[in-house]
Amino acid sequence: MPKKLVKNRLGRLRQFAGAGLRMGADMALGREGAGAEKAAEILGNLRGVATKVGQMAGYIDGVIPEEQREAYEKWMQTLLDQAPSSDPEQVRRQVREQLGRPLDEAFAEFDETPVASASIGQVHRAVLPDGRVVAVKVQHPGIDEAMRNDLANSAMVEQTFRLFAGSKFESKRIAEEIRQRFAEELDYALEARRQREIRALHLGDPAIRIPELVDSHCAAKVLTMEWAEGLDFSEAAAAPEALRRQWAEAMWRFAYKSVLIGGQFNADPHPGNYKFHRDGRVTFLDHGCVQEADQAHRDAGAATHRAACLGDVPAFEAAAREMLGLRGGVFERAAMDYLHEAFRPQLQSPYRIERHYVAGLAKRFKDIFQVARTCTDDSYVPFEEGVFFLNRLQFGFYSVLARLDVEVDYAQVELQFL
Repeated sequence: MPKKLVKNRLGRLRQFAGAGLRMGADMALGREGAGAEKAAEILGNLRGVATKVGQMAGYIDGVIPEEQREAYEKWMQTLLDQAPSSDPEQVRRQVREQLGRPLDEAFAEFDETPVASASIGQVHRAVLPDGRVVAVKVQHPGIDEAMRNDLANSAMVEQTFRLFAGSKFESKRIAEEIRQRFAEELDYALEARRQREIRALHLGDPAIRIPELVDSHCAAKVLTMEWAEGLDFSEAAAAPEALRRQWAEAMWRFAYKSVLIGGQFNADPHPGNYKFHRDGRVTFLDHGCVQEADQAHRDAGAATHRAACLGDVPAFEAAAREMLGLRGGVFERAAMDYLHEAFRPQLQSPYRIERHYVAGLAKRFKDIFQVARTCTDDSYVPFEEGVFFLNRLQFGFYSVLARLDVEVDYAQVELQFL
């Protein structure tokens, strides 16, 4: 039976803090995840930002210390596979109110048991009156109030930031970015627009599939789209190497063509957002958390990527320097060291992304904040808007690819569209 969603700000903060204390105690005392099961239960039942924190802890390498990683992955995996679902009667009411018609009029069939449930919504299999099989994404009833209370709690937002930066450095500005992106995920109309744009960008690529929306059955809190069959991530990770390579190539092309050509990147690349097909295709789901980039940033990013893919290190460093607005000194050396590591898949292509590499990359990113805090010259340059989510994409995406465990010529994949 689904647990009642706690919506009030104080109650959510109290429960979130309890989960944090359990996780913190494990890490401080070096315990092997003694509080992991309970923390996962709390974060899952809270949904919203809390579930997102648990999901990131469950799959992004470098977030949880090595000695606790196995235990936390085990329990946080439950949040990736199936977060707690909402009450069926509330879901029926939500769909009926959003679509403005009875459920049996809108759908010939509607399976009340969700096939997936995540931090903000859950997905149901349904059949339209014309016989088309569709996926109906329904926002958890009450999650908008709960999520806004989460985003008003600076402690919850800063915990998300600390997973990556390891400190509160620049936390006020970056916390505001987190609030903005996560709040946008409540806007299904915005998600629908972005899904159409991203689908149009990749239309014609035989390996990339983005489901088509059914406009007549979409609303502010309900999205209906064509149904996507396919393997889940755990099945994909066990597939033959040649197939895993095809999938990794398609995923890389989708991620970086979306950023560098389309100016949009999906900043929530967790494993549940993919369906894998045995013909080498990948279906990309969930376009709610998207960071947009203007033309100037796209051009600077494309120049940096192109130089890396061509193995032109001087051009790569010059483009990266311009992209980040670096001005020499201690901070530039630290930032450049990180960028060389982050672009290793292109600079050293073909490359096999492995979990220890991703964990080391996350540590280097955290180290940049320490350099910025302690450097005595005036070389520090604040990160521009979007860097937090770009790195969330990178660490999360790399962590997913590391589990596919395959060598890919990533430079060649990028040069096909650059």
